[in-house]
Amino acid sequence: MTQLHPVAEPHTEGMLDVGDGNRIHWAECGNPAGKPAVFVHGGPGSGGWTSSRGFFDPERYRIILFDQRNCGRSTPHASDPATDLTHNTTEHLIADMERLREHLDVEQWLLFGGSWGSTLQLAYAERHPERVSEIVIAGVTTTRRREIDWLYNGVGRFFPAELERFRAGAGDVEGDTFDILAAYARLLADPDPEVRNKAARDWSTWEDAAVSLEPNGVPNSYSDRPSRDLLAMTRICAHYFSNAAWLEEGVLIREAHRLKGIPGKLIHGRFDISSPVETAWELTRVWPDAELIVIDDSGHTGSDAMRAAWRAALDEFAVRPARG
Repeated sequence: MTQLHPVAEPHTEGMLDVGDGNRIHWAECGNPAGKPAVFVHGGPGSGGWTSSRGFFDPERYRIILFDQRNCGRSTPHASDPATDLTHNTTEHLIADMERLREHLDVEQWLLFGGSWGSTLQLAYAERHPERVSEIVIAGVTTTRRREIDWLYNGVGRFFPAELERFRAGAGDVEGDTFDILAAYARLLADPDPEVRNKAARDWSTWEDAAVSLEPNGVPNSYSDRPSRDLLAMTRICAHYFSNAAWLEEGVLIREAHRLKGIPGKLIHGRFDISSPVETAWELTRVWPDAELIVIDDSGHTGSDAMRAAWRAALDEFAVRPARG
């Protein structure tokens, strides 16, 4: 197993009012005088990942964790169908991160995270490059429509029966992948708990299938989540992906030149079927300061070698001088 750093317990935490009736939970651990670093969780809607703390050296890093809108310990929670997700978009999350940075009086911070978290990191860093010291991404995604269509349609080439069941779970829907995802978004906000729970199970069963061929994957990595967290994550996922995360197609790769001067480590699994390494490769063509590290025994959910690469990248950046 990868030797991680001692897991630092939070010494400060709070709830930040970000407007629109939303409050996001944040916590700090590690060295208050250390290099600021923020963990940007995936999903969208998976909530802060407590085990991520072990990848940071608590003697060198000021570690900042937060739950994105409507998940984890943030309020109101998306598992409640009465919670309105209108004010939960990529633009809102970028603004939330900047508001949190200002609230914590951070001049510049390192970004670490993966999957959906990589999309949010890139979107934030391209908007506020002067506020980012380094970026470490585990499992690169940019949430382009073609990436979403691949995950919720194209991967069905490997799992045709499972894809058929996933599409059937959306009900009698005519249309493309995005119509299917929109139907799930409606089901996951249904006032009937049986309808919501079935939709969450159907969604997570497909996600489990999409990563099931990974050589070092974790079985049922999506569906084993507590029901409240699963309801929030699947609802927020459907909300974001049915709207292509409100991003202009290809904008994060097209605008990656804005990251010039920001060192990056893109750590991606060779066997990541759900999010193929192609996207990471495309990003490095535009962002020359990024190094692509392909892990040959890993998929989207990681492996011991991938976790070792995460720690090594963060250890390397821990001693790097601040960007001017």
